[in-house]
Amino acid sequence: MPASPMHQVDVIRSTLASTLSAWRGTRVVNAATQPRKRLRLYDMEGSPYCRGVREVLTALGLDAEIYPCPQGGKRYRPVAQRLGGKRQFPLLVDPNTATTLYESADIIDYLFLTYGQQQTLDAYRPGKLRPVLGGLGSVVRGLRGTKARPAARPKKLLELWSFESSPYSRLVRERLTELELAYVLHNIGKEQWADMGPAVLRVRPGPYKPRPGGRREKVLAQFGRVQVPYLEDPNTGTKLYESAAIIDYLERHYAK
Repeated sequence: MPASPMHQVDVIRSTLASTLSAWRGTRVVNAATQPRKRLRLYDMEGSPYCRGVREVLTALGLDAEIYPCPQGGKRYRPVAQRLGGKRQFPLLVDPNTATTLYESADIIDYLFLTYGQQQTLDAYRPGKLRPVLGGLGSVVRGLRGTKARPAARPKKLLELWSFESSPYSRLVRERLTELELAYVLHNIGKEQWADMGPAVLRVRPGPYKPRPGGRREKVLAQFGRVQVPYLEDPNTGTKLYESAAIIDYLERHYAK
C-alpha cells in the first residue's frame, strides 16, 4: 500500500524532530547485556523527558516493556500511580533490582551505571537546552503521542523493533501511545558505519553485512532483513513492515 501524501509529510516532520534531538538514539554506544527480566517503562511518546530515557535504551541496546500513559489515559496511568505514588512520567520499574525511579536524569544515570557499567556520557546528560529542543520537536509533530484515544485492549503485548530516532518508527510509537497499546520495544540501533542510511540504501554498497555478534546480526538471521519499524502482533499473528501499513493496521484493528 503506497503511503499517502499526508504520511510523507508526517515523515518529514518526524525527521525534523529527530534533527532537533541531534539524532540521539540512533546508534548503540555500549551494547549492554539484556537483563533476565525486562525493564518496564511507563511512558508518553511525545514527552521530551521520556524521549531522553528511550534514547538511552537505544544507546545501550536495551529492550523494555512500554506502557503508554498519554494524557487522559485510563489504562496504565493508574497502574503507574500505584507503583510510584504519583502520576509522573517517565517511570522506570526494574524488577531485576527492585528499583522504581522517576525523573529522567536519575533514570538515565541508573541505566548507564547498572547496564552500561559506566558514567552517563555527556551527549546523554540532560541539560537546560535539551528539554526545550525536545519540546519543540513535539510541537513540530503536532503533539502526537500525548493524548489518549479510545481503543480495544489486546490480551498480549505487541512487539516493535525500532530505534529511538527513526522517523518512521516514531510515527508508529505515537499511534501505539495514543491507543494505549502496550508493547515490547526491541531496540536495534545502528552498530557500525555500514548501518547508516535507510535499509534500502546503505552507505556502503554491496550486500549488507551486520556487525558480527551484534543484535542486527541476530535480527537478520531471524527475519531475513533489518528494517524498522517492524511490528508483530501475537494476538492476531500479524507481522508488518512499513510505518504506513502498521499505522493502518492499528487503526483498523484497535481504534474505536
